[in-house]
Amino acid sequence: MKHPQLTVRGVRARTVSVPMRRPLGTSATMMTAAPFLLVDLYTEEGITGRAHTFCYLDIAAPMMRRVLEAAGELIVGVPLDPERIRRVCQDHFALLGAHGVVAMVISALDVACWDALSRAAKLPLARYLGGATETVPSYNSNGLSLRRSDGDLGQITEEANELLEPGFNALKIRLGRENPREDLTAVRAVRSTIPSESLLMSDYNQALSVEEAIERGRGLEEEGLYWIEEPVAHDDFAGSSEVTQALGTPIQAGENFWGPNVLATAIAMTAMDYVMVDLMRIGGVSGWLRAAALADKARIPMSSHLYPEVSTHLLGVTPTAHWLEYVDWAEAFITAPILISHGNAKVPEGPGTGVFWDEDAVAHYATD
Repeated sequence: MKHPQLTVRGVRARTVSVPMRRPLGTSATMMTAAPFLLVDLYTEEGITGRAHTFCYLDIAAPMMRRVLEAAGELIVGVPLDPERIRRVCQDHFALLGAHGVVAMVISALDVACWDALSRAAKLPLARYLGGATETVPSYNSNGLSLRRSDGDLGQITEEANELLEPGFNALKIRLGRENPREDLTAVRAVRSTIPSESLLMSDYNQALSVEEAIERGRGLEEEGLYWIEEPVAHDDFAGSSEVTQALGTPIQAGENFWGPNVLATAIAMTAMDYVMVDLMRIGGVSGWLRAAALADKARIPMSSHLYPEVSTHLLGVTPTAHWLEYVDWAEAFITAPILISHGNAKVPEGPGTGVFWDEDAVAHYATD
């Protein structure tokens, strides 16, 4: 692909923390606020590329900001080519290793690069990458946390209906309670209250052993779950493969895969039926495109994890595109949220990813 000729002038790093409309409780943690790193990549030609990275923990945000500021100094004056910038950053951080916080920062720079390039070409990112898809199927992932107990079934059913109201036909419930019967009760409560044609995904967030995953999965086989996500540790490919082979309900995994090479290993070990990649862990736009090619070759349906603002574009160019995970966490500080209608997310039509900062909101939620 021949890119517009741009040169990096500088990088700006900022951090924000925004309250979640619905606190997210999983088998791993409870989150009430979402910390983000914001990236502005400036070019000599006046084009700005943007990216936002979910930091998971408050302690990670300042660490990621410092890494981004260091990376930004490295690429001043460098032609804006995503692969070249990735190599420069990876070489610099080689002794530390391009994993974890460093990998997410490099991915954020990659997303900002592609945003700038597609803006310069005056095309939406999806079209710049050769896509023509206008909408992608989406499910609401903004609720149904583990904070609910058996005594709150009325609240569970009320929340399930609220999650469908914005135009969704699918939603996700978190599982992993200590007592498996409580998980079963919660699933049945949601399944019985939403329309029969609506889909219900589930997510264990790596809570179970292989034996527990098989036992609990068999107990849920008749409940109409669309998938069971990450029942075991994300890097236990052999165990996940065993669970996948044992259950009729499809196994979803991949949000914690660090780069396309890890995905290739998981595919080779038949560790899942479906794959879900995270934009910042898989390697930004560049890593996503490589992952999409692997999923296409293996004919595995591929979904997104978080970042619906950018992932909508990328699913639009993914041959085995499956589902967009919708969360509203970034809508507090961006100007144009993703539009949902009849269960589908609309691929933005403006140049780039369509991400612009609401500067008043950024100032309000700033943590720097």
